[in-house]
Formats: sequence, structure tokens, C-alpha cells
Amino acid sequence: MNSNNPDPHYREHLQAVAEALKALKTPLYIVTHVDPDGDAIGSSLGLARALKALGKEVIWIAEPPRYLRFLARDQELHPALQRVPEGATLLVLDSAEPGRVTGAPVEGRVINLDHHGTNPRFGDLWVVDPSKSATAQIVKDLIDLLGVRWTPEIATPVLTGLITDTGNFAFANTTPEVLHTAAELVGYGVELAELTDRLRWRPPEYFRALGQVMETVRFHFGGLLVTAHLPAGLEVEDSDDFVGQIRYAEGAQIAVFLRERPEGVKLSIRSRGGVSAQAVAVSLGGGGHVPAAGATLRAMGLEAAYLRLLPAVEAELRKAGYWAD
Repeated sequence: MNSNNPDPHYREHLQAVAEALKALKTPLYIVTHVDPDGDAIGSSLGLARALKALGKEVIWIAEPPRYLRFLARDQELHPALQRVPEGATLLVLDSAEPGRVTGAPVEGRVINLDHHGTNPRFGDLWVVDPSKSATAQIVKDLIDLLGVRWTPEIATPVLTGLITDTGNFAFANTTPEVLHTAAELVGYGVELAELTDRLRWRPPEYFRALGQVMETVRFHFGGLLVTAHLPAGLEVEDSDDFVGQIRYAEGAQIAVFLRERPEGVKLSIRSRGGVSAQAVAVSLGGGGHVPAAGATLRAMGLEAAYLRLLPAVEAELRKAGYWAD
């Protein structure tokens, strides 16, 4: 499924999940996707805290990247599971497909909350609405239905999900709904200036690597595509941020940052102007949203990854009417 249309049964599905969670008497394990971003960490941590406030036994399994580590308390961090215990429920947030889930195998009773259009609606219960700016928006609505009293500790990670997935409320998915929700969350006691400042912190090695990454910038198709990659030998946490640096090249309709990983080359893709990052990612075995998506080209190096990437981008530029012979 690859639709970005709203779920016409959103409230019905959300109510079913709320009722199931309120009735739950067995342990609940909350997980998200590999290489979690602000929405993955924020939505899952906020919901974990809300459910604990309801008296539920909740185990949150996630590895926040360095720039998000400040959101979680040490006692909230738990190791990954090899098996989901018998009778427990697995709650998966912000993962476009089962194969991207980390922290626990997707087995047993599964509840799936997500906003990716490519999500196949897996699980026993699911709420998938691609019209939502972030999974954190779904979590905000769910917590309201659960009747939990909002606190700064719950609202802060949920707002983090909205901030990061909308690019500080600058991306095209910044809707009146998400701005209204953000205002509500700030009203629950979130220290907005402190939060947005902390979300921009990066370690010194990030800035030392930035210059080397910028030396790899290349323009293709007359400047319609801009690419960069992490040079060999560099290890930088939060390196996906680099795609945000190059996406503002004048005239570029699509930007791609490539990073070699043990399993292959990871692509972070951003687009504008009717060009679909999602379409490019799907053609390469990945997924995501129309303006922001990703894929992993397995068992290959950077040179081979570029050779796979360029034809996929060319096909999308042609489809969008930007490129022709």
C-alpha cells in the first residue's frame, strides 16, 4: 500500500486501540524502527510514560541517538528482546514495515501505530494515517482518548516528534492540525526554547566531519539532484542530518545522502516540487513519505550505490516533468 490519503476510519481504529490498552492486564513492550529519529523516540517514549501513568506494566525498548538521549531517564532504557514473552503485547510505533522494527521480534499480539503511506497495516490492531504529520500526532490523539493527565514529562517527547518530523514546522507536512497540537503540548508545560535548543546539539566530531562531507557534494541532472556521502573511515552519529544541509542547494528538487553501513549503503532522500522521495525509495527497496524517505542498498559499496541511485532518480525526475532527453 502506498497511499498518503487520510484513514476514513481513523477515530474508529484509534478508539479500538485505546480500549484494548485500557483493558490490558499483561506486560506491554513498546518498540520502534531501526536508527530511530525524533518521531520514533518521542512518540514511543511519550506513550510509554502515559501508559505507565495508567498503571500499566510497560517496557520501552529503544536506543535513542545521542542528540535525543536527554529525553529518557536511565531507568527507562531496556535491552532488546530475543522473544516476546507469552501473553505479552508488542506495540510498534513509527515503523513503515515489520522488517524495520528493532528491539523485539514482531510476534504475538501486535498493535501498529504509524503514519507512513507504505505501511502494510500489519498487526492485530493498527492505526495508520499517512495524513498525520508524525506518529506523535496519532499518539497525542490516543493519549487524549486514554484520559491520561498531561504532564511536561509526557508532552515533551510527544512534541519532539512533531518538531523533528516537520523540520521545526517548516516542511510541507506542517498543517493547521499539527500547529494546534503543538500549541496544546506547550500549554502542558513543555519548555519550548530549551527543547528546541537541545535538539540542535551535536558532538564535536559532527562538525569536524561536516567539512569532509561537503567536499563530496555533487550535482547531477543539471543541478536537479544533489548528493553527498560520508567519506570512508568516518564514523559520525546523527549523520543523517547532513541531508538537511544539502537539500537547500538552489535548483535541487531532490537531495540524497549516502552512508556505508555493515549491511550496505543507507540512503536518506528529501524532495520538493512534485518530485517523490518516496517513489525513489520504494524503487530501491525502501519507503517513507513523499518529501522524505530512505532505503538501504544491501551488500554493496558507495560506487555501486551511486550507479543504482542515479537511474532511479532520473526515472522520477522524468515522471515529474523535470527531465527529458
